[in-house]
Amino acid sequence: MVSRAYTVAFQGVEARLVEVQCAVAAGLPAFAIVGLPDKAVSEARDRVRSALSALAIALPAKRITVNLSPADLPKEGSHFDLPIAVALLAALGIIPDDMAETAVALGELSLDGTLIAVPGALPAAMTAAQEGRSLLCPAACGAEAAWVGDCQVIGAESLGAVIRHATGQAAIPPAEPGEVQQAPTNRDLRDVKGQERAKRALEIAAAGRHHLMLVGTPGSGKSMLAARLPGVLPPLTAPEALETSMIQSLCGVLEEGGISRTRPFREPHHTASMAAIVGGGRRARPGEISLAHNGVLFMDEFPEFSRTVLETLRQPIEAGEVMVARANAHVTYPCRFLLVAAANPCKCGYLSDPARACARVPQCGADYLGRISGPLMDRFDLRVEVPPVAFTDLDLPANGETSETVAARVAAARTVQARRFADLPGLRQNADAEGGVLDQIAAPDAEGRALLTKAAERFGLSARGYHRILRVARTIADLDGAQDVRRPHLAEALSFRLTAQLSA
Repeated sequence: MVSRAYTVAFQGVEARLVEVQCAVAAGLPAFAIVGLPDKAVSEARDRVRSALSALAIALPAKRITVNLSPADLPKEGSHFDLPIAVALLAALGIIPDDMAETAVALGELSLDGTLIAVPGALPAAMTAAQEGRSLLCPAACGAEAAWVGDCQVIGAESLGAVIRHATGQAAIPPAEPGEVQQAPTNRDLRDVKGQERAKRALEIAAAGRHHLMLVGTPGSGKSMLAARLPGVLPPLTAPEALETSMIQSLCGVLEEGGISRTRPFREPHHTASMAAIVGGGRRARPGEISLAHNGVLFMDEFPEFSRTVLETLRQPIEAGEVMVARANAHVTYPCRFLLVAAANPCKCGYLSDPARACARVPQCGADYLGRISGPLMDRFDLRVEVPPVAFTDLDLPANGETSETVAARVAAARTVQARRFADLPGLRQNADAEGGVLDQIAAPDAEGRALLTKAAERFGLSARGYHRILRVARTIADLDGAQDVRRPHLAEALSFRLTAQLSA
């Protein structure tokens, strides 16, 4: 007799259903796991044996064979422990077959039978819901998985609790969805003295998800500005929270087992490798650009990143997704993020400061910012020079707008965009618009078109640059509450695009 249980194998953010077949037959005593398991899955037999022994359940002196089907799909991770144990318990007649076959199980077993949390509970719950099954998982994963409303989630503390639940001795109540509250922040835009132009660029970037480049001398406030960007971004919508949390669940970084409405803010160090930024490694895991999905990717000291790393950003910025191709895996991860890059104007950092500029002007700046290729620089919608702040300004009291005030305008602009793109799948913010959609929503008036044509001829704008100016102008119009894109909106968009020192 063959008993069956079900679990999942992860391919990117997709969780594929795996059938766990267990046969107990006459023969020399053995416990074999087949079906392309990795080392962690192969070691499951020892953890399962010890957990059953802790419950005073002895394995029979027979040949036990566990097959993971489909057999040609690689199986990786310790979450196969629980489904293997469930299939074996069903084969031994300890729990009913129907309970094993109607649930998708995942979880790691400790030697005493305690269930340990594993990554990927949220994608597994999505697959279970699509298959019309319940999800059996560790209690620590229950709040996370319960966000999938069409799936009943049973969170158990131990294998013994699973047995008692299956046999009707002590039913486990379904898990309730949990949510991590948005953490309060003491980083307010009002703390930034001066830098009004950079603050305006930050607001536009947040409203339309436009990529932003900040260039200025050391200590001018570039990192301080970027750190306050999350305070002006609206909370994640329900679909965005689910998308983002699926990636975080796969990486095991969800806090407190629930889903957060706070937008991700990732700031990798400039020594990070290409696999760390884009994704990869032996299991083709998500990189920083995917962990920043629906949030912000802040790359400080941008020219100091490896040239290979910088150039790999070009395609994900445009496509909003990245395919990680390895010899044993080809997976696609979403990566629709807002890129904020910060850089000094040159190696010494004081190219734009007449009192402290080095003797290699202007070659020092050309060599340093020249590490950023033209095609990559062309993908930044907003380019801002951040001048040094005078010491006299630092003594002045904070009198600028608060993050709360700016966030209200950003939220209003994003609400307008949500209505605009409601019937257009794949489009959420103005930065996503292209082709006929962009022509329709950002068609300038006659004066604006004349200005844009003159600027394109004068400065040699690329087609990408032309369209990005239209997108930024559309966002500026949304912030102003304007229905149409007019000349002032285009003029401001052009001013952020044609900064002399940063023009590509």
